[in-house]
Amino acid sequence: MDEIILVVEEAPEGGYSARALGASIFSEADDLEGLQADICDAVLCNFEDDADCPKVIRLDLVRDRLIAA
Repeated sequence: MDEIILVVEEAPEGGYSARALGASIFSEADDLEGLQADICDAVLCNFEDDADCPKVIRLDLVRDRLIAA
């Protein structure tokens, strides 16, 4: 696998959560720096074989924005 994509969202109770597309990886942290470190650990744990481990971890930060109609 060359790349894995994780969708990052702000949690309603504060902090951030991330979930992978196409893999069973989920992580939460109080800030983006902590989330990044937790995601790296989770990805490494999920892919035991180095040949299967993605070379790039892409974070897609999603923010809900409302526009008055």
